[in-house]
Amino acid sequence: MILLFPGRHQLLTNFQFQYIEQLLSNGSITDIDGNIVSTDAIEAVVFAVTSANHSNTRRNPLPFYLRALAIQEFSDKLNIPAYIYGIDDVGNLSGFASYTIKRIRHESEGLLDITPANTIVVCSTPVLEMYKALGFTILPAELTDKTSWEHSTALPWDIVEKIAADDAWDTNPAIYEYMHASSFNIWKKYKLASKVQLLFKDRMISEDGDITGTRDYNTYVRQMDTIAELKYTETAPYIRPGRIGDIGCAVGSWIKLACQDERLRESDFYGIEVARHLFDICQQRKHNGEFRNPFVFFSQRNAVTGLVFDRESMNTIHTSSLTHEIESYGSRKDLLAFIKNRYDELTHGGVWVNRDVVGPVNKQMRVLMQLNREDGIHTDVDKTFASREELAQHLNKLSTYGRFLRFAKDFRTHEGYSLHYAIRQVNGKEYIELSLSDACEFMSRKDYIDNWESEMHETFTFWSIDDWKAELEKVGFVISAESQAYTNTWIVDNRLKGKVELYSEANGKLTEIPYPVTNMILIAEKR
Repeated sequence: MILLFPGRHQLLTNFQFQYIEQLLSNGSITDIDGNIVSTDAIEAVVFAVTSANHSNTRRNPLPFYLRALAIQEFSDKLNIPAYIYGIDDVGNLSGFASYTIKRIRHESEGLLDITPANTIVVCSTPVLEMYKALGFTILPAELTDKTSWEHSTALPWDIVEKIAADDAWDTNPAIYEYMHASSFNIWKKYKLASKVQLLFKDRMISEDGDITGTRDYNTYVRQMDTIAELKYTETAPYIRPGRIGDIGCAVGSWIKLACQDERLRESDFYGIEVARHLFDICQQRKHNGEFRNPFVFFSQRNAVTGLVFDRESMNTIHTSSLTHEIESYGSRKDLLAFIKNRYDELTHGGVWVNRDVVGPVNKQMRVLMQLNREDGIHTDVDKTFASREELAQHLNKLSTYGRFLRFAKDFRTHEGYSLHYAIRQVNGKEYIELSLSDACEFMSRKDYIDNWESEMHETFTFWSIDDWKAELEKVGFVISAESQAYTNTWIVDNRLKGKVELYSEANGKLTEIPYPVTNMILIAEKR
């Protein structure tokens, strides 16, 4: 008989150890339905470590190898063989129990063929329902009431949450008396508590390590690869050899191009990416041998909450299309902390190259915006849809005017922002009066229909380049004269001409104004 113990196993408890010992010594126990189950024939325990491919997130702070080390030490004190198998996260799958069993069979190369006839499952969370539906006998462990989900003692995750809130966790009786020595030793040796405390303080990132849950990463990855060469060409002249970090490296495209630059052949590259999906792609690309320089290292970390490199260790830090996301999904305080962290990480003579969107200097100026009404429909603009794909199809049918009406309704409403505009008639033509800042927000976002819901959380125009320079200088940066804000001509030619015109008004007369700046490149030196 096999004992199957599924779970994320971020932490093991004394209760769990004593429970298994009881199973092995008493010969029988009561299952979740009140039936007496014989445990005399248990000859092995299998730990199915779920979310094994996830780490460095609130939900899964520990990597699989550290969890496995703790489980092995835990198991060495039992008198039966123990097997440890990592089970990848596959999303919210109703058949996850079946998937787990098949993975164990596959990973064990047929050694373990788990069935209800030869296996008892230990589980005290709602996951047990999936195993019960397959016919397995369930032992409840800490669970005392399946109706209310009450437990007789703290669950492992309860202890993780206590550690996250207590700097003196290793001397707190409510923590260390619950933890099994195997977990306590691993957490202490690898200084995991400080890592977990940092992850739990970070509310900008979701518990699974993503900034937004509404982004279509397939579209996003294609966009990153498409514009990677442009990004690298713009930033390459300012890169200083040595230790080079790319924060928000997405799928590693910028680093891949930098590795091909002969000037940087002796450099080490460090990619930092917080989004789990993108980090996984970086790792896969490295395994595929896509980076010419072997000294490329990726980490899944959040650069907002603290340093991601050692102090005064980096010659170049590169960021692209990142800083506006910190303002959008985090706060102004987060953005200012991010700026200070980059300054602290650079060595003297180092440079931070920041390429991002930017707002116009005169962003509060009132303008009149004329929009194309003939390039689509402008009915049912507020219609709701069950999926991102259906919404994208609807947005694709809307005229530029129709998309603005939808934009005005959706733009940062979750953040409490209200876009104020008025429709006016001037010389027999209809215009939308609004701030230049809001006009720029719309023009920059109107064609991102595949990721509309995600883009509606983001703001591009909160600072002008003058604002950026002032904030960077406050922490000690010296701004290179080559820093500039500019208007992306491709955006103008392909997304704005024939779609949007902007006018200023004076004494009843309209004057067409140039399209405002869209992007900036800031070269900030630490001297």
